[in-house]
Amino acid sequence: MTVALRSELEVQALVVPLPHAAEVELSVVMPCLNEAETVGTCIQKAQQAIEAADIAGEVIIADNGSTDGSVEIAEALGARVVHIKAKGYGNALMGGIAAARGHYIVMGDADDSYDFLHVPRFLDQLRSGADLVMGNRFRGGIQKRAMPALHQYFGNPALTRIGRMFFGSPVGDFYCGLRAFRKDAFQRMGLRTTGMEFATEMVVKATLLNLKIAEVPTTLSPDGRSRAPHLRTWRDGWRTLRFFLLYSPRWLFLHPGLALMFIGTALGIWLIPAPRTIANVTLDVHTLVYAAAFVLLGFQSIAFAVFTKLFAISEGLLPPDPLLDRLFRYITLEVGLFAGAVMILCGLATSMYAVGFWEARHFGALDYPHTMRIVIPAALFLILGAQTVFSSFFLSVLGLRRR
Repeated sequence: MTVALRSELEVQALVVPLPHAAEVELSVVMPCLNEAETVGTCIQKAQQAIEAADIAGEVIIADNGSTDGSVEIAEALGARVVHIKAKGYGNALMGGIAAARGHYIVMGDADDSYDFLHVPRFLDQLRSGADLVMGNRFRGGIQKRAMPALHQYFGNPALTRIGRMFFGSPVGDFYCGLRAFRKDAFQRMGLRTTGMEFATEMVVKATLLNLKIAEVPTTLSPDGRSRAPHLRTWRDGWRTLRFFLLYSPRWLFLHPGLALMFIGTALGIWLIPAPRTIANVTLDVHTLVYAAAFVLLGFQSIAFAVFTKLFAISEGLLPPDPLLDRLFRYITLEVGLFAGAVMILCGLATSMYAVGFWEARHFGALDYPHTMRIVIPAALFLILGAQTVFSSFFLSVLGLRRR
């Protein structure tokens, strides 16, 4: 499965032109899909916070097709309603943010689980220079029954640790839905996901772009809806993990590939001279075959890491990588072809040696373990050389658009 991507035409916001008004500093954007039980409370809290802090602000309801009266409630309370045709959490937020007039945006769910009275503390950090301000529910407090125990003590902390490890993010609560950001910083992120991954992509992109990220404590309360929440524990957890892997070729392909190549090479060098015995277990050419397979799999995984990185950069999914750009000044198509040719020649030379060894025995029966110690490395060099040549051409094609 792949992460759903958007085009500019997929997010269609039907915004009614408004008369000229004073400059808006802050827009509070709430995605909404049948939240009649709670949307009014959320709007009133946001408006109360804006008024109490004397903020030039507005409240925007990004409606994703509500049929329960949510729109009428929002309009009656003076919120701007933006109708988003394209379905999905990310689509709703992107449409609402696109319609926002504020320099700063606060986004949060309309289910009354987040406290919009905390809006000023987010704005203070933005005014101080932060590009993205994340709420942290573990620092602010999670009320009883506000979050399932599996989420609170395992899911959220585990996925947050993975996100911090994969991307070096300083965020301590990846899943917190109450967050704020500069509108120009949001535009720099170029977010592409349309579903629940939208919030995760925001944190990852902000980290990769070296934006200034701050955190403030906030609270989480049981939501005020009588129906079940949209979230699904295992489905959404897997979607987050899948997103982390797809956005990190280094952890998905590069690190496993390097490990496989190291293990396969070390094991092969150890076994080529003679069989090895460990605790009455003898490792011979059969193990050497697996060592060669590890090297091949490792090479392919490393090549996939480079392919994926280049493709993601060219499609705007990941920001440019200065290190990769420097490497490709030296690792050109010609360098790759030369390296591949050298490995192919080594494979051919080793194969010719094996044939000569066979000829010396009049093409008769051979000492199987001894012969395989020649043939396996020969085949490995031939395959690696061919893969290097093909990979070099493919990387050159991927690099055409970048150049």
